[in-house]
Amino acid sequence: MTKTHPERPSETAASANAGSLGPSVRRHLGQTLRSAYADTLVAPISQRLEALVQQLAKPKP
Repeated sequence: MTKTHPERPSETAASANAGSLGPSVRRHLGQTLRSAYADTLVAPISQRLEALVQQLAKPKP
């Protein structure tokens, strides 16, 4: 049973709305997101986070 959230559009509605954005709006959004997250992409990963990722990569017994 799937629970719907009125404040969240369904996946179908989201994919339908994604095509309605014009190329200039999509380009602007992309540039804005890239500049907003640029520091995050080059920041070093903390040792704790790296250890957690390594634990996830290990096969479970």
